Parts: sequence; structure tokens; C-alpha cells
Amino acid sequence: MTTTTTAFDDVRDLTVAGGPIRLYTSGRPDAPPVLLLHGAMLDTAELDWMHVAPALAEHFRVLAIDLPRHGGSRPWSGPVDQPLLQRVVTGLLDQLGIERTALVGLSMGGGVSIGTALDHPDRVSAAVLLAPGGLGARRPAQLVTWLSTRTPGLLRATTAWLARSPRAVRRSLVDNLQHGADTRGFERAVELAQREAEQKDRHREPALDDWQALSFGPFAMRTDFLPDLHRMTVPTLWVRGSEDPLVLQPELDAAIAAAPGARSAVLDGAGHLSTLDQPDRVVALVREFLLAHAGSAEPDRR
Repeated sequence: MTTTTTAFDDVRDLTVAGGPIRLYTSGRPDAPPVLLLHGAMLDTAELDWMHVAPALAEHFRVLAIDLPRHGGSRPWSGPVDQPLLQRVVTGLLDQLGIERTALVGLSMGGGVSIGTALDHPDRVSAAVLLAPGGLGARRPAQLVTWLSTRTPGLLRATTAWLARSPRAVRRSLVDNLQHGADTRGFERAVELAQREAEQKDRHREPALDDWQALSFGPFAMRTDFLPDLHRMTVPTLWVRGSEDPLVLQPELDAAIAAAPGARSAVLDGAGHLSTLDQPDRVVALVREFLLAHAGSAEPDRR
């Protein structure tokens, strides 16, 4: 399938790691590659990167995917956990003939980027981690959240409710933005999030991604990259919105202290979805960092 969207030049459907993956591309094929990885729940490539992808395409070969059970990457069977998501990333690079790429990950996509950079540093030229998941030994309401992940009926009911509640979907976006900082494309974002809610309901998927649910134990997180960040060899830039209620500054500070040579930035006034909240600032940070650290990444020579 080949079509166009407002944010990308081309869209293709592939089979990667045993399942369907929708790939979006923009920019020159001979430019250094950058792979964009979106967040969890109602996020998709078109939603999270609608402002960022066109701007980065001026300098890079931009790749973005809908992660399994998001957007056009359906259906998938079995658990979609951290190891599988990393196999999707490396399998995609193998299929496209790309030796190394920069990674830009938001939230869950940030956690996938961290794990890929730690386990496959030869495939990653640099990583920009926007409010990344997978940091910290405990979360607020740890036990209650774990119990909710063990209640499939509740998670399915939440999916059905979101699919039938446009106001709730809109509210979920507003809650993760400092609404008013940058409202360009907000109605399009609401439309994409609502479409994703309806897709989840149609495919009978739980509201939480497996990656989120499987990260929780009853008393401690099962996914916590902090103890391993001392062995990070990939250049990293860690970014957080100052008003982000989900990824807190102490967690990011601990990651920055642990990862050798890490750089950091705080987006004053931004919420969790910084690519929608302050896209111009995000683009400037990503572009500057990647031009310095990923400009030598090998382009696709096929």
C-alpha cells in the first residue's frame, strides 16, 4: 500500500518480527536516518509526530512506525512486550538495509529506544528520549495499578468507553498538554486519538498496552532501566516537559546522572505530549543534537 498523509511522504505496510507494521517515511533516502517511536494507549505515528516529522525531513531520512496494536499495525497475537518491540526495531532496520539509525522516542517509545540502545548500540547512532517510560523502581499507586493490570474486563471496558466517549478522548489529550502552549493541529490530534480508540475497541484490545501492564509488579516495577544506564554507550538527550505529570524530574535526573555523557533539556510549561505541546522547541532540540551526533550515520545504500 502506498499513500500520502499530511505529515509523511509515503506509507507502506510491512511484515516485521512476525506481524504487520505500518511504516511512514519522509525526506531524502540518502540522508542520515532517524526512526521515530510513539507513545502508548491512543498514540500513533501520525498523532505524535504530525508537527515533528515534516521539519526533521529537511535534514534527515525520517522513518516512523505504528508500533504493534497501534494505527495500521494490526492485528498482533501474543504479548507485545519490551523484547518484541526491540525486535520490531532491529527487524525493521534489517529489512530496510539500514546499519545504524538515530532513535527519537516519546514515552513508551522512549523506553523502547533505551532498551534498543543498551542491547544493540551498534545499530543506534544517537537517541533522543522524550519523557521516556521505564525509569524508576516504583510508581505512584503501584499496587492499585498492578491490580488493574490483572483485571482484563476493566481494561476492555475502558477501551469501549473511550471509543464511545469523544469528550473523554479530548480530555485525555488536554490532560497531557499544557493547552494553549501550541494548539496547531489540536482538532486533528483529537480526530486521530478518537480513531485509535475506535480501532482498539474494534480489535478488542485493552486500554493499556502490554508494555505498560507487563512493566508493573505488585510492589516494584519490572521494567526499570536505571540500574543499566551506566553501560549506555550511545549519545543520549533526555527531554522532559516541566509540567509532565507522568515522568517526574527526579527520575530523569537519576537517568541523566547514570548515563555517561548524557545531555538534558527541560521544556518550560510543556506537558507529557511535548511533540504536540511545543513542537518547534522539540524540533530545534532534536535537530541540533542529531546533527552533532548522528550526522555520520550511514544512509541506505541499496
